[in-house]
Amino acid sequence: MNRVRLKDFRCFREEQEAVLAPLTLLVGENSTGKTSFMAAVRVLWDVLYGRREPDFKEDPYDLGSFDDIAHYRGGRSGRAESFSMGFDLVHEGEEGRATQRCQLDAVFGRRSAAPFLLERRFADPDTNTWIELVTKRAKVVESRYLRVGTAESAWEIVFAAKLGFGYGYVPPLMVPDMADWEAIGSKVADFVTVRKTRGHDDSDAGDKQQIQRLQGLLEKVRFGDDQERPYASAPIRSKPRRTYDPSRFTRDPEGAYVPMYLSHLNARRAKSEWDDLKRSLEEFGRDSGLFDEIGIRRLGKLESDPFQLQIRKFGRPAKGPHRNIIDVGYGVSQVLPVVTELLRNQARRIFLLQQPEVHLHPSAQAALGSLFCRVAGPERQLIVETHSDHVLDRIRMDVRDGVSQLRPSDVSILFFERRNLGVRIHSLRIDDQGNVLGAPTSYRRFFMDEVHRSIGL
Repeated sequence: MNRVRLKDFRCFREEQEAVLAPLTLLVGENSTGKTSFMAAVRVLWDVLYGRREPDFKEDPYDLGSFDDIAHYRGGRSGRAESFSMGFDLVHEGEEGRATQRCQLDAVFGRRSAAPFLLERRFADPDTNTWIELVTKRAKVVESRYLRVGTAESAWEIVFAAKLGFGYGYVPPLMVPDMADWEAIGSKVADFVTVRKTRGHDDSDAGDKQQIQRLQGLLEKVRFGDDQERPYASAPIRSKPRRTYDPSRFTRDPEGAYVPMYLSHLNARRAKSEWDDLKRSLEEFGRDSGLFDEIGIRRLGKLESDPFQLQIRKFGRPAKGPHRNIIDVGYGVSQVLPVVTELLRNQARRIFLLQQPEVHLHPSAQAALGSLFCRVAGPERQLIVETHSDHVLDRIRMDVRDGVSQLRPSDVSILFFERRNLGVRIHSLRIDDQGNVLGAPTSYRRFFMDEVHRSIGL
């Protein structure tokens, strides 16, 4: 995602446009919409690729009902009747040239107490093609229209009410057959009718070319794999335990599954994946000063037997004892789920991280910033909410010093500024010297007041 747009969503009244990058940092005071922004990113992914209706109450983001989400404008204006969100996506080819562009926009209304997807529009500005699914209501009856078009022609597909789609996604039964329509405007099935709304007559030979272009756009709207869904971490991770009983390691925002995942990798006969992950975790452990070695202590011979997660801090000349993770600082257990997700094989393409620096010493927070710089890139996008200037400063210095492959344009800083009943998002960049560009006065005050006081200014 390259840009995100929000309007009448939570604290964002006026349309906000935020610039994203491979590494995006969300900074600002508490309760200025940073968590809501990350929730919107995941909802947008679900609207485009998901197999389910967007859930605004799914962990770790419980945004509540429609009345909790639609912006309250105050006075006679009251609460917004709908809210919208969207994003732009640009794939870069060689020399930073855009190779593919697309845009998604979605509008949500109210269904009882919950948000309901009323409109979704997906467009490719390079080919002038678009897909739009609209839900119209007449009392208790809902009608759904799938509209597709190009600069020259447009069609409308009407679905019979008896289909009862849960929410507005492109039905899989329609997409594969579109290029095979022989007579646009015919009744395709008992529950689907297609009619042309703009362009030449139905027998025009140019229709085939138009449909082929649309088919190319439809190929981009295939259902996504849940394994590609953004990984969202909670601000507080699971508590460490002295002994773990092996169980299924299904991902969760608190990272409770991580010890089981590490134990599973360690128990496999082919340990290359475990060795690679262990090496990467220990590299971060040394950089951060948290630990030098991590391992699994089994309390039996079988993979199903209980186990303990241990770490080791080297001394001189002795290496020091192995210690249970519950007996060392709380920061280790809090950062381990985040670091494991970032470094594991088949990691997600988008990460939504809330305050990953919690419980970490300033030097460890800085090391976490360096890890973000190493991991982020064209194939891995990190969106990080942080209250740590140590994380931010390390990222600026690493980019300045060329420590990672990140360029200044690969880092975006989104500063959330409270304004009356709303919030303004400032999209800031850094230059090749690590300086923050375009920062408003409130941003500099946000970070510098205490520094100036400490040095007597």
